[in-house]
Amino acid sequence: MEHLWNNEGIIPEEPVGQVPSNSPFYIDRPPIEDDCFEAIEKTGALIRIKAPRQMGKSSLLGKILHHASQHGCQTLSLNFQSADSNVFADLDKFLRWFCSIVGRQLKLKSKISDSWDEIYGSKDNCTAYFEDYVLPKIDGALVISLDEVDLIFRYRAIAEDFFGLLRAWHEAAKSDDLWKRLRLIVVHSQEVYIPLNINQSPFNVGLPIELREFSREQVTDLVNRHGLRWTDVEIDRLMTMVGGHPYLVRVALYYIARNSIDLTDVLKTAPTEAGIYSDHLRRHLWNLEQNPKLAEAMKKVVSSKDPVRLPSEETFKLDSMGLTLRHGNDAIPRCNLYQLYFSDRLEVYDNL
Repeated sequence: MEHLWNNEGIIPEEPVGQVPSNSPFYIDRPPIEDDCFEAIEKTGALIRIKAPRQMGKSSLLGKILHHASQHGCQTLSLNFQSADSNVFADLDKFLRWFCSIVGRQLKLKSKISDSWDEIYGSKDNCTAYFEDYVLPKIDGALVISLDEVDLIFRYRAIAEDFFGLLRAWHEAAKSDDLWKRLRLIVVHSQEVYIPLNINQSPFNVGLPIELREFSREQVTDLVNRHGLRWTDVEIDRLMTMVGGHPYLVRVALYYIARNSIDLTDVLKTAPTEAGIYSDHLRRHLWNLEQNPKLAEAMKKVVSSKDPVRLPSEETFKLDSMGLTLRHGNDAIPRCNLYQLYFSDRLEVYDNL
């Protein structure tokens, strides 16, 4: 196995967090990027990005925001993980927080107390705040990205009204010149389990984007970008273990290229807590341990040689976590790494 990166000046980037939009290690997934760029340039745009964690949602989001800013849009990013838990106490407090964060990122003087009137509902106050103090201050279009919206799914009372509000703003942008300035990007991992009126949901309009694994050609491209001269056999061996999972592929390539580790050694310990995926695997195990029903469902999946029929909610939750793939109405392990690790840790002694 030959390593070229130190001879060519290619320094592998540690696979942590978002891949910068100008990174040589960002892999395009045609036609997704072009579709998103085209959509975000339109008035009243709404893009929905769904994929399990570490599949490239944040990296794609960064690409879209960069493109939007290059085309005269003002952009801001809001991640709901940054909100304190008490923000979700009730709808009014949540929408006040939402407006405040938007105003702060746009460096606008806070006008919450001026625009909030208890005689009106919280949604009406929030809409009025955007109409009076946010959108009129924007030259051109405003792109707001909403990341980790899964967190809101836990708060049923807030979710129904907030998502209904987003849909109402999207509909207003079809005819109202002021609302045409607003463009939204909604990013989430999980399926939407909360029941939303079909006419009040933002999850059935706009441009839907679902990120899937890298193809073999894309993995080969990434191998080459890491300066590795691999044979087809070596690429197949890596993909047999982790499939085309973007994060898992990048972790392997980073450690091999950076440390001149042999692929055989990496694969030998990969499905154990002594390997390069230790933190990743333990995080998934911890999440399963917090939900015994999901842990039992995953145990059934890795115990079987065939696709497994699970209750619908558990099928979608495991898929949303990135642990399984849907096979019709059934579930199979996403990759051999998870098959091997969870067979051991969930005590499936009669493993394949």
